[in-house]
Amino acid sequence: MNEPRMTGSGPVVPRGLAERARDISEGRLAPALPRDAATVILLRQDAAGVEAFLLRRTAELEFAPGAYVFPGGSVDARDADPGVGWAGPGPADFAALLDVPPDRARALVCAAVRETFEESGVLLAGASHDDLVRDSATLAADRHALLAGAASLAEVLGRRNLVLRTDLLTPWARWITPEASPRRFDTWFFAAALPPGQAATAAPEGHADPGESESGAWLPPASALEAARAGQMTLLPPTAVTLGELAAHPDVPAILARRQVITPRLPKVIVEDGRVRLALPQSGPQSGPQSGPQSGPRSGPWSGPRPGEESR
Repeated sequence: MNEPRMTGSGPVVPRGLAERARDISEGRLAPALPRDAATVILLRQDAAGVEAFLLRRTAELEFAPGAYVFPGGSVDARDADPGVGWAGPGPADFAALLDVPPDRARALVCAAVRETFEESGVLLAGASHDDLVRDSATLAADRHALLAGAASLAEVLGRRNLVLRTDLLTPWARWITPEASPRRFDTWFFAAALPPGQAATAAPEGHADPGESESGAWLPPASALEAARAGQMTLLPPTAVTLGELAAHPDVPAILARRQVITPRLPKVIVEDGRVRLALPQSGPQSGPQSGPQSGPRSGPWSGPRPGEESR
């Protein structure tokens, strides 16, 4: 793996990443340009509390093999199609929340919905602003088509007479891959509750290619963090920090009610005196319950939160 990660043996910053960071700082190498991406933190409530849906990426992938992540992926050119119907806040509303132009906001929101459907089978859409798809398993053929690149989100929604339920998405954070990484993403995180009647699955039944994920699981955020610290799963820093933030809230409604200014968070790989550390940035101003460090960036080889610790 070429990305900073948390493992059972402690914080790990790969040697190759440290070498790239040194080359960039000394002017021998230019950072790769980040590609826009979107991620959805799928949530559900049970008797024990909040659970988040995590996917385990296949070992063959170049980026973050074997890591547990939220559903999401890169923005596709077709995600900017103005023909996609919306029910809820429009592109201009999201543009203000995300601090980007409306056309970019449109592509990010569409990518978030599309990637979530492709990777988990959950479709945040309905026939109108007060309707929701109740059984996304009936749309397995559409999920296949999206995974195969045979259809766009606009085409899938159009033939089903569906529109995006953008009111279900709560903007959560924006993470940019460290400059030292060879593959970089500028990723907007959104939170959403699992719609009633829908089920999250890693791959559609009968699909020969599992895609980027080999399995999926619903886990309490604190339990996922404990498993990572015990060496039972691998988390990238943004995932771990987000899980720590979720663990600080009592239920799903409280999570979805959180509002904050979305500012870029760019971890930095720092090489000093032959030692490597990862510094995570301080969060931006927000309203509602505080969920972050109150001063300066947290630094060290690993700066992720412990269960219940506020990390933003």
